[in-house]
Amino acid sequence: MGEADEPGGPLRVALLSYRSKPHCGGQGVYLRHLSRELIDLGHTVEVLSGQPYPELDRDEIALTKIPSLDLYRDEDPFRTPAREEFRDWIDVLEFAHMKTGGFPEPLTFSLRALRELKRRRRDFDVVHDNQVLGLGNLGISRLGLPLVTSIHHPISVDRRIELEAAQGIKQKLGKRRWYGFVSMQAQVSRRIGPVLTVSDSSKVDIVKDFKVDPRDIEILPLGVDTRIFHPRGERVPGRIVAMASADAPIKGVDVLLRAVAKVATERDVHVIVVSRPQKDGPTEKLVRELALGDRVRFVSGISDDELGELLASAEIAVVPSRYEGFSLPAVEHMASGTPLVASRAGALPEVVGDAGVLVQPGDVEELAATLRLLHDSAEERARVGAAGLARVQERFAWPAVAKATVEHYRAAIREHGYLRLAASKRARRT
Repeated sequence: MGEADEPGGPLRVALLSYRSKPHCGGQGVYLRHLSRELIDLGHTVEVLSGQPYPELDRDEIALTKIPSLDLYRDEDPFRTPAREEFRDWIDVLEFAHMKTGGFPEPLTFSLRALRELKRRRRDFDVVHDNQVLGLGNLGISRLGLPLVTSIHHPISVDRRIELEAAQGIKQKLGKRRWYGFVSMQAQVSRRIGPVLTVSDSSKVDIVKDFKVDPRDIEILPLGVDTRIFHPRGERVPGRIVAMASADAPIKGVDVLLRAVAKVATERDVHVIVVSRPQKDGPTEKLVRELALGDRVRFVSGISDDELGELLASAEIAVVPSRYEGFSLPAVEHMASGTPLVASRAGALPEVVGDAGVLVQPGDVEELAATLRLLHDSAEERARVGAAGLARVQERFAWPAVAKATVEHYRAAIREHGYLRLAASKRARRT
């Protein structure tokens, strides 16, 4: 008898994540904070992750590395591995998929994770998939393991925005091939049972794009670590800060840079973007085109405390995205007491409410006007910053997120038990 058979007892949780960037990208941040809070509630947690591996906050959290070929490492993207790096047919599939322009990681990680879970099926009471949605996930329930899945937002939205931004038939075809895994994720999401998502906006998009039954989807917002993100005193005059987990049109960094370029002709402002732009990619080219010079700086690879200090040093924070399924950066900016300007896109109005200033996504002129207004009025900055801080304290806390997640685990375990009993009775009748 497992620990999960005891009502209210501790659970043994397997958390799956095909890539887990620790400081940017919602999946890695979610994994880090949720695993810590589950441990603090008394549960046992083991993270199964591909590269980049996560940073975990408790020694008690086990990390089982499920290595891929790491074909997209920052220092050598789209690399060709040496022959001795190929271990099995999954590695061959991964490389072949990449060479034909696709993104194989969700599929190949799911196959590797299924193999690991099959070997260790008695070690866990429940499996929680952090938006892998690979075909291998369909085999998890057949191992006798209840499955709960988090979909932060359907990647179909990213695909749509990237295709709209693509120039020429070759680039559009390339984007379609890269995002080919989205149809697999849609297929899997309709067949894996309970889904957790982070906002009403994401739920609507999951139902619309992935055709998931809305009765299978529960909304559970994310939290913020207020030990890291909190007001810290003096702010740097004219400083604007933004975070972007990817150098992609969906994050709207281009809109922010164009708006800052307009404001900088009249006011002493500068922007720091927490991101790593693609070398000689569209963002770097835009910086040169706008002649922003020392008015813009990109930082990456900084520690949690350095990130907290940076966010709290800004006079204005901006989330200029063209879409967000939730936006942890928005909540982290608000937790820092920094007045927030955010796009009226995706879940951002739902997350920010009336505690920030909302602007039309992609509208450079409106964003520039809003930045001028906040730059010129210390009183308005103080009002908006205080409203954001109050909203975070009221709504977004990781301990509450973890407790609610555990209740979803227990519900999935009960449902799995009913299905198993029903199947057993059917077998006896025949």
